[in-house]
Amino acid sequence: MSAAGPSRGAYPVRGTSKSGARGDPAAPLLDIDRVGMTYVGGGLFRRSAVRAVDHVSLRLEAGEPEIFAVIGESGSGKTTLARMILNLATPTDGTIRFLGADVTRIRTNRDRMAFMRQVQPIFQNPFEAFNPLKRIDRYLFVSARRFAGARGRVDIEVTADKALHQVGLSLAEVKGRFPHELSGGQLQRIAIARALISAPSLIVADEPVSMVDASLRMSIVNLFKALRDELQVSIIYITHDLATAYYISDRVLIMQRGKAVESGNARAVLDNPQHPYSILLKNAVLSPDDAGRPMPPAGAAQDSSGIPVSNEE
Repeated sequence: MSAAGPSRGAYPVRGTSKSGARGDPAAPLLDIDRVGMTYVGGGLFRRSAVRAVDHVSLRLEAGEPEIFAVIGESGSGKTTLARMILNLATPTDGTIRFLGADVTRIRTNRDRMAFMRQVQPIFQNPFEAFNPLKRIDRYLFVSARRFAGARGRVDIEVTADKALHQVGLSLAEVKGRFPHELSGGQLQRIAIARALISAPSLIVADEPVSMVDASLRMSIVNLFKALRDELQVSIIYITHDLATAYYISDRVLIMQRGKAVESGNARAVLDNPQHPYSILLKNAVLSPDDAGRPMPPAGAAQDSSGIPVSNEE
């Protein structure tokens, strides 16, 4: 995708380059160039290295909001990649730039807060994202003060309520309540509302529907589409679920054992995958036509439609 002008706000990263330049709003929103992560373990005399992410590259343009899905099974490196984008882990090699600024050079708390205003996470398990002993509204109020500059009780509550309305909730519904008093779907919506308070340019959502009841997953997925279309927010959607990735994504990147094995337009890649691993992932998704059909024994003969063929006369 080509650049189409600046994002909704410059990213003021002071002191993150040798020249001391701020983030460039005309630069790509996110530019990941051959990034890698190696974990080293073992004892004093025997050490081992695991390459969790191996030379992965991707680019999102500023001013062109999209949903970019990173797809892979457990252990593919997709969550490690998400942590590096969020600056929660430092790459072993390669670079990650947000609006032209190298995120690994963020040093001061002020610069970290500026980055967090623009790049917000949504984690897999909403029940672990909130302390069970703290009221939900406290998280929203702290974010309103810290990231939106809200001051005074009325201003803080209005800011929180506005964010909640963007995800189909209201402050009246959640005020004073603890996490256990809400459903998983409600908690994940609140987590999204919390992320929206700072008006970010990029949201990194790591398996955001995998812990939500199946009946509520599509409401969360549709919400991400609305954030892209109505709020102009780009979303990196980390998932193992090809069905939701196909439905929600503009582009996809498929990872296997730390490597990017295939990427491109979501429909083109998922309709006609080329890499053997991508084909394997697609074939593992149950077709609606196969629902309820018993799986054939290993090695059993099948006709062209996949229906087991009996060898009996």
